[in-house]
Parts: sequence; C-alpha cells; structure tokens
Amino acid sequence: MTFEEALIEHCSPTLAGVKPASLFRFCPRDSALFARRFLALRQQFAARGLRLVILKGCRRTGSYLLYLYRERDLAEVLGRREHRDFLRAMGYTPWEAPGDCLRQLAARLCLEEEFPHEIGLFLSYPPEDVRGFIENKACRFKCAGLWKVYGDEERAKELFRQYKRCTDRCCALWRAGSGLAQLAV
Repeated sequence: MTFEEALIEHCSPTLAGVKPASLFRFCPRDSALFARRFLALRQQFAARGLRLVILKGCRRTGSYLLYLYRERDLAEVLGRREHRDFLRAMGYTPWEAPGDCLRQLAARLCLEEEFPHEIGLFLSYPPEDVRGFIENKACRFKCAGLWKVYGDEERAKELFRQYKRCTDRCCALWRAGSGLAQLAV
C-alpha cells in the first residue's frame, strides 16, 4: 500500500471535513520516497487548513505514527472545558495552541511505557468513551467500532456508519482518478 492509499484509507473523514483528526501507522518501503511524499503532502494540506505530523517514529520497525488534523477543529475540541480538565488531570500542562498539546502527546508516546489512551480525545472520541476505556481497562464496553463505546451507543454507531460511508466514497474517488487535493475539502 502506498503512503497516499494508507492516508485515504485511514483519514478520509478528516480529509472530507467530517472529523477533526485521524491517526494511522505507516511503514514505508522506501524511506527517502516517503520523506519526499510526506513533505509535499504536508505543504499541500497546509493550504487547506490541514496539518500532517509525525507523532512517533520507530527505529526498530521503521514505521511512523502519523496524525492528520484540521487545526481550527482540533483547537475547538481541545478547548472544550471537559477535555482541558481531563487532559490536565492526565498530566498535561496548559497549552495555547493545538500544536503545544500535540507535542505533549508525542512526548508521552515516545517516553511512557504504556500507550497514552487519552489520545482518543485528540481523535474526537466522546470523553465518556475515552474515560470508560481507561477506567475499565478496555473491558465491559457496550460495542466496538473505530473505538470502544461506553457512553451513547446509538450515536457512536451512527458516527461509525458516517465515517465508513465517507471512507468508501473517498476510496472510490481515488480509484476513479481524483487526487488528494480534490479529496481534501
């Protein structure tokens, strides 16, 4: 799978403006080609209000954890009082911009032994689901889709369907010859 295909498969709802952010892992076959494509897409997306960042790179496997987000939308998500309070309780220091908070998340990904499950807030998962996942150690959930649901099951299922429809549409447009610039609303 190419970098572009992986990005479309995992980030279509963010490209289409339906979701504030998406996360995916990619292991390039050719590091130099990946670096060129990453930098080109990063620049192309910036003109559309999208930010593409590497949150973590693994020297052992050569894979990267990539995060695509809409800066304005992520600022709104992270600015919600409930989210700010939750992240502060998790040890995050106050931030002015989403990038400041993302740097703290990236440091946690690299330095902590356990995966920082609060990452769900950065992906716009409902806070009750993020909290439920952490408190229940990923058990006793109501249903699972893109995330494990502990709160409003019907709302989550509707979001899962909406994100799947969006991904299917973007993948079909890509196969029909649309470029990433056309998919990035």
